Amino acid sequence: METFASLMRDYEQSGLGVAARSTTWLYPLANLIHVLGAALLVGAIAVFDIQVLRREGSLRALARATLPVAILGLVIQLVSGLILLSAEASTIVDNGAFRFKMLMLLLGLINVVVFHWRFGHFLQKEATPDMARPFAAISLGSWVLVLLAGRAIAYA
Repeated sequence: METFASLMRDYEQSGLGVAARSTTWLYPLANLIHVLGAALLVGAIAVFDIQVLRREGSLRALARATLPVAILGLVIQLVSGLILLSAEASTIVDNGAFRFKMLMLLLGLINVVVFHWRFGHFLQKEATPDMARPFAAISLGSWVLVLLAGRAIAYA
């Protein structure tokens, strides 16, 4: 664990961390972009998951429309999140809300991979099996919790 703490201290003292703390624009811009990424990611996932939960119609066109938006949102989130983390990495990693957010992020990502591995071929068919519904519910819940935990970081 000490190695991880040391790694976080080094990351905080990196050029990126110094820039995030010392410039007047980098941290606020990264924060704004992080919110945009969250809107794209969770918005696209929510649209898809709600349709899976409704069990109506084909998901093929919807998946083609939402998956690229979700991927773009995830990339934006990761890049901007790393900038935000660099500003205070040594303390933020001990924040309970941050840890919960990372746990829910991991759950959401694993759920997406398992869903597409297990049910991806159904995206080509008319109906999605009932077994896909719990995955959609877990997905929707985990991504909403990522948002809520992210907001709670400032208050924890």
